[in-house]
This record gives sequence, C-alpha cells and structure tokens, in this order.
Amino acid sequence: MVMKNKEILGFGSALGAAFFWSFSFIWFKIAYQAYQPITVVIFRLIISAVLILLIASLLKRLQKPTWKDLKLLFLMAFFEPFIYFLGESYGLLYVSSTVAAVIVATIPLFTPIAAWYFYKEKISWMNLAGMFLSFAGVALVVLNKSLQFEASPLGVGLEFGAVFAAIAYSIILKNLASRYNTLSIIAWQNLFGILLFLPIWLILDFKGFIETPYNAKAFRAIILLAVFSSTLAFVFFTESIRKLGINRSNTFINLIPVFVAVLSFFILKDKLTFQNMIGIAIVVSGLFLAQAKRKKPNKKRKAFEIHNV
Repeated sequence: MVMKNKEILGFGSALGAAFFWSFSFIWFKIAYQAYQPITVVIFRLIISAVLILLIASLLKRLQKPTWKDLKLLFLMAFFEPFIYFLGESYGLLYVSSTVAAVIVATIPLFTPIAAWYFYKEKISWMNLAGMFLSFAGVALVVLNKSLQFEASPLGVGLEFGAVFAAIAYSIILKNLASRYNTLSIIAWQNLFGILLFLPIWLILDFKGFIETPYNAKAFRAIILLAVFSSTLAFVFFTESIRKLGINRSNTFINLIPVFVAVLSFFILKDKLTFQNMIGIAIVVSGLFLAQAKRKKPNKKRKAFEIHNV
C-alpha cells in the first residue's frame, strides 16, 4: 500500500509538471499581446528566482558553488535560460504553440547523441528508431500536404536553436548534477540568466516597456509562467524523480505536445488539422519508443535533465 501511494504521488507530480510546462506555451502567447519577448522572460526569471531562493532557503537546500563551478554554472545559464529562451521566445512569435511544443519535445531525442559523443554512452536501436519516428512526426506537423513549410522556417529554426541550446545545457548539467541539488541549480541558473538578459532588456525592450500601458491579462500570464512553469513544475518534477526515478518521470514529459495541442485549440483557437494530430501522435510514439529500453545510468555518474520550458 505504501509503495502504491508512493507511485500515485509520483505519477501525479510528473503529470502536474508536464501540465504546467505545457501551459507555458499558452501563457507566452497571451503575454505577447502586450509585452516583448525579453520583457516576458526577464520578469519570469526574476519572479521565479525569488520564489526558488525562498523555497531553497526555507528547506535549507541552497548550496553555495565553488569558484570553479561558478564558471560552469554561468556557461550553463548562457545556454539555458539565455540562448534557450531567446530561441523559444522569439520562435513563438512566428509559429503556433503546438508547433513549438512538438519541436521542443525532440530534446530527449538529441540528448543521447550528445551523451554518446561527450560521455561515450551507448545508443540502442530503440533510441534510433524512436528518433527517426519522431522526426517523421515533426515533419507532418510543420509541413503541409504538399510537403512545403506551413510553419514559418524562421520560427522553426529558432525553436530548434532552443533545442540545441538545451542539449548543450544538459552536457554541462551532467557535470554539476552530482554535486548540487535541483533547487540550487535552478536558483543559480535563474540568477545568471537575469544578469545575461538585463543588458539586452535595457537596450531593446526597456523603453517600450515603460511606454506600454499596464496590461493585467498579459502581466498575469508572466506571473503564471514564473510561479507554475518555472517554479512549481520543477518542484513537482523533482518529487516525481524521487518517487519514480529519472526515466519514468521523463516519460510523462513526452505528453507535453499533446497537452499543448489541446490547450491551444481551446484557449488560443489554434487550428488543429488531421495531419497535425497524426504528426503529434507519431512524435509522442517515437519519444516513448526512444526511452523504452534505455539502460539505467551508472550510479557514480547519476544525473538528470532540467529544462526550463
């Protein structure tokens, strides 16, 4: 009974994290009705950093990094949230939330390739089959019936830029995850992210932000992004990892494109064609197949992925 309750809590936590991350694609679109991408990102990071630091301090989980690791943490923050959010945020100006979510969902497909190259981890035939299947699904989502780009090539390129930034982030994270807990990593990456975004915001968006009338609906979306997508989602995901393990928790994240497609259809009134639905189903199937028979990581090098979606 104790084990069953533990698994139920783990499943609920994993689903909660996936659901909150899915909503981030919707809230971005709503926030863009009044504010520019950099403004949305920097306020999201500031609010999230305050909440994470508060939670970590209350739980006495905030760790101070060594001077050597500070460089790695800064480099990690350069890739994510800095480059990742630039790609994701500006990409969402040109493509729908559904297309963006499907592309971002390919992160777990590329990560094993990076792990193979940098850490000599083996790639199974299941991994490869899942990758090719998911890429076929992505093609169905971003191309029309004539196999021409229906989605903006620029938007797709920006979203894939976010994907590759997340992979670089994961490579550095693997080096740090054995020494620092999740809350500490998120806290430091958010703080460094603010430092990286602040000069760009002051140059590009500050004047526009001052001149823009306060928009309650758009700013509420930024708060929701910070509280649920950048803070509570990570708390839930960490809890699911503790209850279910890394691989089983990551499997639930594969549901994000499905959640986003449904939410976009009902909230943003995005169109959802039969070809889109088939493509999303193929992407999700490929993601599950790619993770079906992965070997458990070596206990001495245990790490996990954290993506600030």
